[in-house]
Amino acid sequence: MDISSIPAASPPPSEMALRLEQHRQELTGHCYRMLGSAFDADDAVQETMVRAWRSFDQLEGSAAMRSWLYRIATNVCLDMLRGRSRRARPMDLGPAGSAENPVLDTLVEATWVLPIPDGRVLAASCDPAELVSSRQTIRLAFVAALQRLPPRQRAALLLKEVLSWEAAEIAELLGMTVASVNSALQRARATMGQDEKTDLHEPMNEAQRSLLGRYVAAFERQDVDALVSLLREDATWSMPPYRLWLRGRPSVHAWLLKVGEGCRGSRLLPVAANGSFALGQYRPSGPGGAFVPWAIQVIELSAGEIVGVCSFLDAERLFPLFGLPLRPEA
Repeated sequence: MDISSIPAASPPPSEMALRLEQHRQELTGHCYRMLGSAFDADDAVQETMVRAWRSFDQLEGSAAMRSWLYRIATNVCLDMLRGRSRRARPMDLGPAGSAENPVLDTLVEATWVLPIPDGRVLAASCDPAELVSSRQTIRLAFVAALQRLPPRQRAALLLKEVLSWEAAEIAELLGMTVASVNSALQRARATMGQDEKTDLHEPMNEAQRSLLGRYVAAFERQDVDALVSLLREDATWSMPPYRLWLRGRPSVHAWLLKVGEGCRGSRLLPVAANGSFALGQYRPSGPGGAFVPWAIQVIELSAGEIVGVCSFLDAERLFPLFGLPLRPEA
């Protein structure tokens, strides 16, 4: 729904829409961190814009608009999270599986933390230090760790650590005392302390460029030995919506030999996702067949090593989200 189509009694619709729209990107990032889904984040931001439009006359001064919008967006997210199960990654749902006797059950979309294009949430024109911080806080591992927090604790942490709100402001928004906010922040930081930092995709240094180039070449020709040699010894391999995930080179090697043959001859195109290195995978539909969208691969690096590959197989929804064509040559 276009917010400019909503009737309103105050300022000119074009001016109001412009003032609201200039905050869409950062609000999408906030809602994504809260909800763990690009699609849910878009819905939350749209509802935020609608609520803001309808109560625009309550805003006191343009300087307060950003904080006001974050208050609305946070409440929208808390409303959406009420009664929902938390989103997760396969690694959060149980122990690693076996490539020898794989159990290939799938879970519904609402189970998973989903990827998001960097362009939806990161403003290239912002301060470089702020951009680095924003990239760190949309990494899959970070967003998945956030989902382990109760919603209000999650909101308190984001408002404090990402937006630098004071505890008193957070307490007012969430209907808590300052003491309870500080206690919630302490618990949240303890939980988030287990998150492993991963390398960002910009700026890409020569070693990272070489590593990813070798990964793409090995994957496209399905050279399993070469591909697995690029992984850290304890790397993870996951494929939502499959619950199954694998840990370690031997398991990934066995999986690729057993199931990966269908990916031989794939084409990989770079995309920007979650502040990480990512690729859109097109797989041949059969021998000599056309390429078809198959997966968004998010490649997680730490200290220059591949520590995780997460292939999101919902290509029908994700490829349009990332602006990828139906055929790689397009």
